[in-house]
Amino acid sequence: MCFSEQCMDLNDMITNLREALEITPDNDKLRAHLAQTLLTAGQNQEATEQYKQVLRSSPRDAKSKLGLAKAFAALKQWSAAIVILEELNQGTAEHEVMLLYSRTLLKEGSFGKAMDVYQQMLERWPDRPDAELDEHFRVSGFEPDNDDEDDDDFDGPPGDLRASDLIVTSNVTFSDVGGMASVKDEIGMKIIQPLLHPDLYKAYGKKIGGGILLYGPPGCGKTHMAKATAGEIKATFISVGISDILDAWLGKSERNMHRVFEVARQNKPCVVFIDEIDALGANRSHLRNSAGSHVINQFLTEMDGIDADNEGLLIIGATNMPWHIDPAFRRPGRFDRTIFVPPPDVEGRESILGIMLKDKPTKDIDLHAIARKTEHFSGADLNAVIDIAIEAKLREAMKTGIPEPLISKDLVKAAGMHKATTREWFTTARNYALYANESGLYDDILKYTK
Repeated sequence: MCFSEQCMDLNDMITNLREALEITPDNDKLRAHLAQTLLTAGQNQEATEQYKQVLRSSPRDAKSKLGLAKAFAALKQWSAAIVILEELNQGTAEHEVMLLYSRTLLKEGSFGKAMDVYQQMLERWPDRPDAELDEHFRVSGFEPDNDDEDDDDFDGPPGDLRASDLIVTSNVTFSDVGGMASVKDEIGMKIIQPLLHPDLYKAYGKKIGGGILLYGPPGCGKTHMAKATAGEIKATFISVGISDILDAWLGKSERNMHRVFEVARQNKPCVVFIDEIDALGANRSHLRNSAGSHVINQFLTEMDGIDADNEGLLIIGATNMPWHIDPAFRRPGRFDRTIFVPPPDVEGRESILGIMLKDKPTKDIDLHAIARKTEHFSGADLNAVIDIAIEAKLREAMKTGIPEPLISKDLVKAAGMHKATTREWFTTARNYALYANESGLYDDILKYTK
C-alpha cells in the first residue's frame, strides 16, 4: 500500500498515461507501463485488462506475463496466476518468477509442488532464501533431498501383482452410457471396429488398440466409459489406480507397471484403464527425484511395445488435470487421441436421467424438462439430484406411512438445491486454455465455455 502523496503521484501518472494512450492506442510499451503503474497503485483489476491487451498483440512479452500473474495473485485468482507462472518457469526462470510461483502454489493448496519449486530456487540462488517460505516449509517438515547410498541394498518383499487382483468383470455397455457420442465414436474406431472388420484394418496397416486420453471435469463418466468399452466387445478389463502401481520398495513400482501390461497381453483383447493418470504421468521437469522418472519411463516403454506386442490392447487414461501430464505421453503411438469429456448436453442429461431412474419408482416424469433445468451438471451431479429427491420422498413417507413415486416436480426442486460441481473445474481449465494453449490441446474447452 502506498502513502497518500505517492498515491496522488501515481494517480496523476495513470491519468497522463491514459491520455497518451488515447493518442497512440497501439503503443504496447506505453500500455505495459500503464499496467505496471496500475499494479503498483493497487488497481489490480484494471491492470489485468491492460496486461491482457498488451499480450494480445505481443504474446511473448515475458515481463507483461509476469505482471499479469502478479495482478491475478493480488486478486487471489490463484489458478490463473499459476497457469502463467508455470509457463514462465520453464527453462531459465528468474528468481522473481520462481518465488511468486512457489508462493502462489502454496496459496492454492499445492504444498508438494510449491516445496519443489522453492527447493529448485534455493539450488540456483542459495543465498536468496525467502523467510516466509523457509519458515513455512521447515515447520511443515521440509527437508532437502539426500541421496541414500544404502538404497540399492534395501530389498522389499518379493511378490508381484496377481492377475486376479487386476482383472475386473464389466457388464456395462455403451447402451448404459448416456450421451458422449464423440467419445464412443473415437473408441469405436480404435478397437471395436477393428475387431469387427479385421481384414479391412489389416489392408490399411492399422493396428487394433492404442491409447486414448480422456480429460474433463470430475463426475462426467470417464471411468464408466472405460468399463462400457470393455463390456461392448466382451474384452478383459483391467482397472488400475496410482496406488496399485506406486510402491515404497526400490524398483517395485516399475515391476508393478510391467506386470499390469504383462497380464493385459496375456488376456487380449484387453482394455487397460488407468485412472488419475496425471499422478503417474506428471511432467518430468517437475519431479524432485529420479524414482518418479523411472516409473514414467517404464510406462512409456510398455506403451511403445518395444519388447512385446501390444496389438489388441486399448489403453485408456483418465485425468481431471491434463495440464500436469508429461508431453511425452501425447506423442503419436502412445496417447495419440486426447478427448475432452464435457458435462453432458441436454440430450445426454435426458438419457442419463432415464438410465438412473430406470429402477426407481416414478410417475409421469418429464425427463426433457429436468434436463433443461440442470445445465452444466455432470453425471455425478444428476445422481446427487436424484438422491436429494429420494431423501425428500423418504421424509414424507416416514410421516404418512405411504411411499409415493418420484414426479417431475420433485426432481426440479432437487435440481434447484444442488449446484453444478463442474464450474470450479472450468474456472481453472479456461485459464490454461487462454494462457497455455500453444498446441491447441484445450481448444475444445474454449468452444464449450463460449
